[in-house]
Amino acid sequence: MTISNYYDLDSIRQTVERGGHRGAVGGMWEEVGLLTFRYLVAKGLRPEMKVLDVGCGCLRVGIHLVDFLDSGNYFGIDLSEDLLEAGYQHELVPLGLQTKVPRGNLLCDGEFAFDRLPTDHHFDVAVAQSLFTHLPLNHIRLCMTNLTPVMVPGGSFHATLFHCPDDAEWQRPLLHDRGGITTHPARDPYHYRAADFRHAIHGLPWSVTEPADWEHPRDQAIVTFERLRSAPASARTPNLG
Repeated sequence: MTISNYYDLDSIRQTVERGGHRGAVGGMWEEVGLLTFRYLVAKGLRPEMKVLDVGCGCLRVGIHLVDFLDSGNYFGIDLSEDLLEAGYQHELVPLGLQTKVPRGNLLCDGEFAFDRLPTDHHFDVAVAQSLFTHLPLNHIRLCMTNLTPVMVPGGSFHATLFHCPDDAEWQRPLLHDRGGITTHPARDPYHYRAADFRHAIHGLPWSVTEPADWEHPRDQAIVTFERLRSAPASARTPNLG
């Protein structure tokens, strides 16, 4: 069993070659892209901020962010080089937005190696649209660990998830009425309880909000992680000396 269909890079490449890059990231191009962009603006996004789009794909959210942000302030990372190239050539270039994004700002990487991105500055905002919905918990933990040193204290990371309420049976498939998607505890698409995200940041300098409904067309909830200046006191190793 593979982690996710997004790790089948040959299949992704074939889809992109057929001109289907928008469908390869789940479709709903305008609806989800604009929803996410408007959410970030409502949460205080400003043009001078540096933004990291984690799992940016072919820039469904990215095209709106690039247009809004000051030149050079958008960065994206994704597992698929084919999706990155399709986003750059078929989405940014026709809009004339490639002048605002050096191609090197888009990094192909599957290990959350954020320190490979070409910037001397830490990020103010990060976003992961429909990423954690396709990843097991340890990958989420790795993402949060590696994101820690590249975010400014007080910076925010907004990530979507399929939420499993506390009163639901976590170990069983869960049908989400809006969108009609069935999620699973141990295969793609994954669902999570709020406690799972608290576990993913345990011992790390992050806080996380409770999952919130934001009218996503496929019933994905959203959480906000805030980068703290240090790990919470309750999570530090006690001094026994």
